[in-house]
Amino acid sequence: MDIKANIQKIKASLPQGVRLVAVSKTHPSEMIQEAYDAGQRIFGENKVQEMTAKSQVLPKDIEWHFIGHVQSNKIRMMAPYVSVIQGIDSFDKLAETDRQAAKNGRHITCLLQLHIASEETKFGFTPDECTAMLEQGDWKNLKNITIGGVMGMATNTDNEEQVKAEFRNLRAIFDSYKERFFGDCPDFNTISAGMSGDYELAVQSGSNMVRIGSSIFGERNYNINK
Repeated sequence: MDIKANIQKIKASLPQGVRLVAVSKTHPSEMIQEAYDAGQRIFGENKVQEMTAKSQVLPKDIEWHFIGHVQSNKIRMMAPYVSVIQGIDSFDKLAETDRQAAKNGRHITCLLQLHIASEETKFGFTPDECTAMLEQGDWKNLKNITIGGVMGMATNTDNEEQVKAEFRNLRAIFDSYKERFFGDCPDFNTISAGMSGDYELAVQSGSNMVRIGSSIFGERNYNINK
């Protein structure tokens, strides 16, 4: 597995302005260090304990993104070091992130996870739920978080037109929120969509952040010590 070559190939395929999150979940710290040595600085994990353990032994300038389903009681564990929490799907989790960031003297970026897929198993706000939360307005009182954009996962299907339509829907939601709620917020600038199997479709449909794991590190290693 030539991690450096894989990263270079993927970055060469991405348009300017599209950021790469290397999804390192289940892979050992040695492989993350290899990607770091190749110039990668943003890494995504979906288990808080695993991410915390890795953060303690890897370079401190890594930008850690939590990309899993967020449990409120786990936010305090990552608040001392996490840069971005991508899977926020309730106001309560925004508020808890704000509380824990304040306790640690930090500022954490949060992405609003939208349920754009046809699969019921995926997490996220429905567009109506998220719009209602933003309209209600309590998020404006949170001082230690920034809402940095939206995140979504398309349906796991071979139907490329369906996948593109779901990604375009996420882009449309982002554009609507930018106009209605974040017009004076330059930090609301991220559409996180697309993984190893569909990131090219996501980028074509407006994504400017992709989350890629297996195309960099190979298949997941579920035997890693947590």
